[in-house]
Amino acid sequence: MKFIRWPADAELRRQYSGKGIPRLLVVEGGAQPPMCSDPHEDWVRAPISRRDLEARVASLRQRARDRTPVLDPTGTLRFGRASVTVSTTQIELMELFLARFGEVVYRAELEQRLARRLPRPTRNSLDLHIMRLRRRLEPVNLSLRTAWGRGYLLEPGPAAG
Repeated sequence: MKFIRWPADAELRRQYSGKGIPRLLVVEGGAQPPMCSDPHEDWVRAPISRRDLEARVASLRQRARDRTPVLDPTGTLRFGRASVTVSTTQIELMELFLARFGEVVYRAELEQRLARRLPRPTRNSLDLHIMRLRRRLEPVNLSLRTAWGRGYLLEPGPAAG
């Protein structure tokens, strides 16, 4: 959770938004509040009571939690209110995707991670695991999008929008 002065720190807002970091914009006196359509963002106008600030922060954290997938040690992947279990090999791959949710994970990184389980992973073996993982993610409304020539990125599925 990051606090950002608005509009003075507009560039920080853009940077944190690109990384999916939850942010609370503190609107400076007389400034026009920004349009906030991102569930990871909210705004308050200073001065604000401590109780109101804590409530706004708690609400923002809950929204961010609901919009970010979580993988527990048993292999249960949760996104929003849905959950699905994934295999031990899929856990290896998902850890990379979750660490960089919404960003490209390069094929070489995935192949290296797959090498922990397979003696010599091939391009086809990674493709097979990605195909299976895509199917596995459908019930929780997550999708793996291909970044041609680079790798894949994990993002909310179409119904999550």
